Amino acid sequence: MIDPDDPPLVQVEKQAKIIDALIRRASRQKDVGPSAYRAFQSAIDLQQKVAAQTIELESARSERERTRKTLAEALASMEEGLALFSDGALNICNDLFIGLLPDVSDRIVPGLTLEQYFQLMAGSKYLVSTDRKLSKFSRALESRQAAGAVVSVIVEVPRDRWYQLSAQRTSHENTVLLLTEITALVRHNRREKEHLIDRQSDYLQAVFQNMTAGVCTFSAAGEVRMHNGRFRDILGVPLAMVQPGTPLQDLLDFMRTRGLIDDAALARKDAWRAELARKGALTARVSHGVDRVLDVQINALPDDGFIVELKDVTLETRSTEILENRVAERTAELTRANASLTKQYEEKARVEEELRVAKERAEAAVSSKTRFLAAASHDLLQPINAAKLLISSLQETTRETRFRPLVERLQGAFSSAEYLLHSLLDISRLESADPDTVTVTDVSLEGLMRGVRADQALVAAQKDVRLDVVPCSLVVRSDPVYLLRSIQNLVVNAIQYTDPGGRVLLGCRRRGARVALEVWDTGIGISAKDQLRIFDEFTRAENVPIGSGVGLGLSVVDRACRLLDHDLTVRSKPGTGSVFSIEMDVVDRTLANPVPFGPVEDTFDGALDCIALVIENDADVLYGATQWLELRGASVLPARSTAEALTHVADLGMPPDIILADYQLDGTDTGVQATQDIRAATESHVPAILITADRSESVRRRGMLNDMSVLTKPAELSRLLPLIDWKLRSARSDADTDKSRR
Repeated sequence: MIDPDDPPLVQVEKQAKIIDALIRRASRQKDVGPSAYRAFQSAIDLQQKVAAQTIELESARSERERTRKTLAEALASMEEGLALFSDGALNICNDLFIGLLPDVSDRIVPGLTLEQYFQLMAGSKYLVSTDRKLSKFSRALESRQAAGAVVSVIVEVPRDRWYQLSAQRTSHENTVLLLTEITALVRHNRREKEHLIDRQSDYLQAVFQNMTAGVCTFSAAGEVRMHNGRFRDILGVPLAMVQPGTPLQDLLDFMRTRGLIDDAALARKDAWRAELARKGALTARVSHGVDRVLDVQINALPDDGFIVELKDVTLETRSTEILENRVAERTAELTRANASLTKQYEEKARVEEELRVAKERAEAAVSSKTRFLAAASHDLLQPINAAKLLISSLQETTRETRFRPLVERLQGAFSSAEYLLHSLLDISRLESADPDTVTVTDVSLEGLMRGVRADQALVAAQKDVRLDVVPCSLVVRSDPVYLLRSIQNLVVNAIQYTDPGGRVLLGCRRRGARVALEVWDTGIGISAKDQLRIFDEFTRAENVPIGSGVGLGLSVVDRACRLLDHDLTVRSKPGTGSVFSIEMDVVDRTLANPVPFGPVEDTFDGALDCIALVIENDADVLYGATQWLELRGASVLPARSTAEALTHVADLGMPPDIILADYQLDGTDTGVQATQDIRAATESHVPAILITADRSESVRRRGMLNDMSVLTKPAELSRLLPLIDWKLRSARSDADTDKSRR
């Protein structure tokens, strides 16, 4: 029956009604029963609780009134005006806040909105000024909704009193306005500003008086206002002539009568005033007295007056004149020197032109020589190859005759000519700047070193020099052709300059990621002076006997090593011997793919029982190769073209045992194409050897792609014979393997 959420007064009224109803009911009954008694007892308890709550309510009301009175007293005791707006309406404020503007104080009452308060302020006659419009202040306060946001405005009221009105939202519903008097602060700042202005005026006066330039200001009427001491000193006029109020014309007349200013300057006075009015500033240099020069700078002032600045530039002018005279004299000297230099330059240009022409002729000659040697290498090597084959055949046929010594001397002379020709062609190729000159690839040192031993063992034995080779299984990055040529040249030199009974050693030393290939000898040695020039063309050491070569071998080695980025060094002592070293980068054998070298030693001592197809377009080379092979037991089918070779194969009715082909045949015909056609016609993979004067990487790769061993002309016959035997045995082994599989 009683809602506990109702206000206490409502609950009391309901309880009184319930008690009255219970009392009336009890009086109508004759006997008071237990239920009626319990109801009456409950009513009594309820009335006691209501009385207790009523007392608490009265106590709360009294406490709230005391708190409000305390808050009002606290606000009244504050030295700052304060007002609290709740939900946009004035809740409470102190007297200082109300009394700021007396003409509107009676309308500042609880319930007044913020907007209404700002409107009252704006319309008050006691509001002298604000640093911002109150409408902007109100909008700024509305735009800052977050609690703690503060907006302030400076307010000026009569009798030079100043306040700072600050507004801060303490919560979403409450806004506090705080009035803080800042009159003392404003007046203090004003005094400080006036003091600074006074001090600044003193500073400016001090600076003005101590300027190195003379300065004087004039009014719009042309009368002196103020000047510094330097102005009077520069002009040389008495103090009375620059007193304030002195007309400019009087000053000019005084200076004219004393000869301090010329008539021309006076005549330009009106023109200066017109130019000053038009441009606002002007500058002029004038004579002053007999021997002085002044710079005059005039600038217009805002009140139509002007300021004149004088600088004494007499010394500067005299220095400039002296410098100009010196410059003129120096210019004359330089003109004469230039004429002399021009003549010398013309003479030098004539000499340089003659040198240029001579250089071009020399370069053309060298280029022509280089191109000739590079282009003619094939034609030069062809007869050398033919002669080599024929001399080898002649050695075989005269072995047991009286002509053997003669043939051996012919072989020696021919070997010297071949070595010289190889050196010349190597230098030509290394100078040609052809990117295909050297081809860096993986090279196994073991094959090269064994090949050098096979080539030079007979030469060393004939001279009674012990040649030892310690093979090395390392793989390096180099060009196989030029590395082999370099090693051969070093070994040939070592044998040549080692006396009979001496020793030559070829071996390697591992140095971390590099290896040094070294050639040791017990020869005549090289002096320190000669070690600096032995790698030049046509240069030999002083202790070399006459007729020991023309000095090209080491030059070829040096050029090849520089192109291959190998380190070439020499250590030597006269009478003891020499050590030449070529240092190269080592390649991991597990990752290397070294160029195949084939057999290197002539261990074959039987007859070549085979049918050899020789394809060569040079008649002399073809004849020499045919004779050389037939003397060694081979049946030879000579052919000068692919078509002729195919005819021989067709007549034979079976594939040849081996093909020896030159790469460059007539026209576009090549030995590679001939080998491909013969293999296709016979349906047999005939073993083949490509013998060519072309040492380019492209030809070598083309031969390898077609399973053709590649030899360069003139072919080393000591290597050709075992290579033929090795190719034949490999082919037979492959054929036997195929038969066994079938």
